[in-house]
Amino acid sequence: MAEIKHFYEFMLVISSKLSEDSIEGITNKFKELIEKEAILENVDKWGKRKLAYLINKESEGIYILFSFKSDAKFPAELDRISKITDGILRSLIVKKED
Repeated sequence: MAEIKHFYEFMLVISSKLSEDSIEGITNKFKELIEKEAILENVDKWGKRKLAYLINKESEGIYILFSFKSDAKFPAELDRISKITDGILRSLIVKKED
């Protein structure tokens, strides 16, 4: 039986202290990971935004929003990888209503 696919949004907040190449590298890493395990719908680069509070003594972050469709197991793996990737200040995965 085929797995039921759900819509998800994955928000990354990347350190603004990183170089453009490093930011692009992190973005591409997650884009490729999502494409390998799920159906990538959209990548929306919001750019540099002010954070609501300091995170690791930083007041700004680079926001990237990924929209994708996958089975229910993949977001946990995506979250695990985002937590161990250097340069990521915060990440959040939200299941969208179908």
